[in-house]
Amino acid sequence: MTSKELRNLFLKFFEDKGHKIVKASPLVSTDSSVLFTTAGMQQFKPYYSGVLDPFKDIHPFLLTPLNSLNVCSIQKCLRTSDIDEVGDESHLTFFEMLGNFSFGGYFKKEAISYAWEFVKDYLQIDLSRIEITVFNGEKEIPKDEESYKIWLELGIPQEKIIFKGREDNFWGPTGKEGPCGPTSEIYVDGVEIWNLVFNEYFQYEDKKLEKLKTKGIDTGAGLERMLKAVQKEKIETIFETDLFKPLIEEIQKQTNLSYYSSPKPYRIIADHLKGIVFLIAEGIEPSNIDRGYVLRRLIRRAQRYANYLSLKDNWYESLVLKVIEMYKEFYPEIDQAPKIISVLNEELSKFQKLLKEGLKILKKEIEKLKTQEINDQVLANLVFKMYESFGFPIELTLEELKISFKTIDEELVKNKVQEFFKIHQEISKKGATKKFGGHGIDISKVEAGDEEEIIKTKLHSATHLLHQALIDVLGNEVKQMGSDINFERARFDFSYSGKITNEEIKKIEEIVNSKIKQALPVFFKEMSKEEALKINAKAFFKEKYPEIVKVYFMGQDENSAYSKEFCGGPHVKNTKEIGNFRIIKVESIGEGIKRIRAKIF
Repeated sequence: MTSKELRNLFLKFFEDKGHKIVKASPLVSTDSSVLFTTAGMQQFKPYYSGVLDPFKDIHPFLLTPLNSLNVCSIQKCLRTSDIDEVGDESHLTFFEMLGNFSFGGYFKKEAISYAWEFVKDYLQIDLSRIEITVFNGEKEIPKDEESYKIWLELGIPQEKIIFKGREDNFWGPTGKEGPCGPTSEIYVDGVEIWNLVFNEYFQYEDKKLEKLKTKGIDTGAGLERMLKAVQKEKIETIFETDLFKPLIEEIQKQTNLSYYSSPKPYRIIADHLKGIVFLIAEGIEPSNIDRGYVLRRLIRRAQRYANYLSLKDNWYESLVLKVIEMYKEFYPEIDQAPKIISVLNEELSKFQKLLKEGLKILKKEIEKLKTQEINDQVLANLVFKMYESFGFPIELTLEELKISFKTIDEELVKNKVQEFFKIHQEISKKGATKKFGGHGIDISKVEAGDEEEIIKTKLHSATHLLHQALIDVLGNEVKQMGSDINFERARFDFSYSGKITNEEIKKIEEIVNSKIKQALPVFFKEMSKEEALKINAKAFFKEKYPEIVKVYFMGQDENSAYSKEFCGGPHVKNTKEIGNFRIIKVESIGEGIKRIRAKIF
């Protein structure tokens, strides 16, 4: 079976079961609590928590209501939490997730029955290869006896059903908070291929669980793993399926090193190139922050292993074309070869310069170490410093250290470097608790007069004016899909199906600058969520708001205010403080989704 056949089989099966097929959402997530779409359920989060009604509210990507309690999709995903594990037999950064979802249409019995029917009758996987796991219960969450009984009724022998704890059989939430619940998983040959999540709870940032008013189903089946499981001729890994084999063969043309003698570099390059192509196609550019940083890391890591295989300078060009050829039928938005290759050309040119300069710095640092007593801690300090301060690859630093210090314990040094990263992440997490609204503005720094944070605050206030100006010019179809602010620019994503003309862009910019010049007072008022909605305060549809909210107004008073939005602050005190506003780029990042990048000066 090919990947195309499996995709079509899955969608047809659930369509016949009364599910509406929904297109994949962008890889660049509009969920402010995460950088990327990491699961198929992310675009449906608001339906589980009751923020959106599938029959009344506009779905952000379809631009019409779902008109169904039951949907299915095939979602492109990107996860970087296990990036250092990529290259083994199962870990990936880019992958596709098959999923069926229900927001009160059905629950455990139907979800389990559908999955088993598909695996047994459509994929024809023999029971001897299968194991089932069920949630064993923990603290306030009871043991899932119901799922256990359903599997028994479907003919699964008792000895093939294993109870596991929360770490293995409880999923979610995606991001800092959201729907979650116990799971039941299907394993084939010891590898999980399908995770059935029974959304019964909403978990808040403080880990507190609250029962959902409407129970829901969220399932995820990795296309790559499932495809491996259904091959007629048994294969060893997912890298032998048609989702990887063409890329590995393309790499093989450029090197004399056999895939089977050294599979790791091949796997890393093939995996990372997929993520790179999809990210650049969605408008992400390499940088040192947020999504751009992840893209930069993927590009540089791929180049690191291309160097190992001694691939030619433009090794990536044929691979980009191959990725597009493999995926464009299902994801037509990636058919942007000239743009993708151009971004890679520029980034890798910078990287080669960095390597050259970084190597000079590293050699000087090593010479200093030779004059003092060294241990694994000292070497780990240097590895972390070279990576954190100069972006120099960890593997290259270790290679240079091994040349100069023959007795280096590489594994011990790596472990100490990982400890540094964990400490660094903890510091970042603590800092994030002071942030608000997904904009990355640290209130304490604003109060202390930090220049960068003040600029971000001004940009944040400007996005409120921008939001209303977009509605004024383009109409009520505009809905905020997400935003991201750093001290260099503001990024604002919104739903709009039409083409935005240069005249409209100019008019939007003029309106924002006009409101800035009017020196409108900026103030907030706390009120009930219901009261805020009655005065037409704009809310970010994906957010779950408390009963008492803070609404920011920009205008002389509440009634005449130009902008009214749910927001946690902080903002400028007067719009004149913002300065001059300029739109620097407008682009489409998905069907019906536009992105504006803007600056102030």
